[in-house]
Amino acid sequence: MKRKIVMLAVMLVVTASLWGCGKNPGTEAEADGQKTETEEDSKEEKIYEREYNENGQVRSFLTGKWVDAQIGERRPVAVMLSNIKEANPMCGVSKADVVFEAPVEGEITRMMGIFEDYDDLEKIGSVRSCREYFLFWALEFDAVYAHWGQSSYAVEYLERDYVDNLSGLGSIGSTVFYRTDDRPAPHNAYASAKGIKEGIKKLKYRTDYRDTYGGKFKFAKDGEILSLTGADGQVGRATYIAPGYYINKPWFEYKEEDKLYYRFQYGDKHIDEMTGEQLAFTNVIIQYADWEQRDDKGYLAFDCHSEGYALIFTNGTCMEAHWMREGDQDDGVIRYYDIGLENEITLNQGKTMVCVVEDRIGGKINGNVTFH
Repeated sequence: MKRKIVMLAVMLVVTASLWGCGKNPGTEAEADGQKTETEEDSKEEKIYEREYNENGQVRSFLTGKWVDAQIGERRPVAVMLSNIKEANPMCGVSKADVVFEAPVEGEITRMMGIFEDYDDLEKIGSVRSCREYFLFWALEFDAVYAHWGQSSYAVEYLERDYVDNLSGLGSIGSTVFYRTDDRPAPHNAYASAKGIKEGIKKLKYRTDYRDTYGGKFKFAKDGEILSLTGADGQVGRATYIAPGYYINKPWFEYKEEDKLYYRFQYGDKHIDEMTGEQLAFTNVIIQYADWEQRDDKGYLAFDCHSEGYALIFTNGTCMEAHWMREGDQDDGVIRYYDIGLENEITLNQGKTMVCVVEDRIGGKINGNVTFH
């Protein structure tokens, strides 16, 4: 399986003009102002029916599991999290159902937790500022986006009418967020469930998923535990994963007993301060993405709107994948397919972590990702 990383050279073909655009290049007919039949059809909004069981529970968009309706029908909240050493251990992150990680300036990584059931959390953080690529990922879950400040490149996106955000630097800041005296600023900014709910109420944001939202991931059926196979039909084993980030140097170790990937960073277990729990995930996705450095301050931009190569890990197995953005910028999602683009990949029910890495470093394919 490891040798197949050379396929990156083929898979990582992206369009430079897609940094802030969620739409595909137009056809010649569209350029002339003529709408094609395909375009007209694509404009029709599909209404999705949620799946409920006999106990009145709804199928979670985030984990594929049954959850109480008042939790599963409610829009999740996506919270930006600092991940430098001084800000660890984090608080509340073990309650996130989906976690994204990606580099920001200076090769440090920042994380974003997407929370479905956060009602009992009094302390989530520490909270840091927005980078627009994290915002794009949050929109894939129809989430309310919480952050403390933003880069200048993110401002235009945060101001768009389809973005519902809670900013620590905005008028709602003191309602949603607070600072503690146990750490120096800026590592002492936190959000609470009470503050998030009050902020959403004051800003009159929609509280339920939109009817046209159909989820991001495809999950296994109840009672199924799936193994992944390669293009040759063989099961690829993977019980150790290292995304290759330079500063925190994280890795995952798989435990057969509970079929979870346990996360480590900075040379030790990655712990939630509030519970003492080590972060663990049913699914891990390594998503290679085209990127650029925008200025001499080191601000980065990652492609979130075209396609690329990925590695999917679950149940101690792995396979190569192709990620592809489907839909517009405001309501589109990235989905994961097999290399032949024939079938969408099915994940096991449970929590998922997505580690986004640069597709190339120093002009060469990124070979820092390791697994065995």
